[in-house]
Amino acid sequence: MFHTIRKPMLDQMLLLEKKDSQDRIDGTARMQRLRQIPPETGRFLALMLAGVPEGEVIEIGTSAGYSTLWLALACESRMCSLTTFEVLPEKIDLAQQTFYAAQVETTINLVQGDARAYLPKIEQIAFCFLDAEKEVYADCYELVIPKLVKGGLLIADNAINHQASLQPMLDRALADERIDALIIPIGKGELVCRKK
Repeated sequence: MFHTIRKPMLDQMLLLEKKDSQDRIDGTARMQRLRQIPPETGRFLALMLAGVPEGEVIEIGTSAGYSTLWLALACESRMCSLTTFEVLPEKIDLAQQTFYAAQVETTINLVQGDARAYLPKIEQIAFCFLDAEKEVYADCYELVIPKLVKGGLLIADNAINHQASLQPMLDRALADERIDALIIPIGKGELVCRKK
């Protein structure tokens, strides 16, 4: 999968990696920065998604679409689509440009709005990547976990670098008898929850 990334997708990944790196050193305001995952986390997500059972694939927090490209890579190999949610209009515009340039717009359903308003309507979630504002993590966790299919995954970013603010949700996940959960020290730390 990683050795056969199509050039338009790879070009967009490299462009976003460069922009993210520049944002982190030039003083770009926090909400305007891309704030995307590192490449090793993208590869991790694609590998994890490739092995889940049938069901909906969702992402909460699109930004400019870097993590979405890694998820789209796995979705293309699975011949499925993914739905990604973003609340900021300027990030929606960036993501649409990214998806069009990467030639993955038919694989991705980009929804402008708060995922918490849509999650109650989604059934049979096979995979969810959560990378949004940290104050919505607990709500999203409680909405996604009951809808995960057996063997489905919820992966939440920033489990290590935002551990203090996420601690109540992390504690909930690690003690939740409906799932098996662990924190993996890759990138900024990933909480991985698998439905039993």
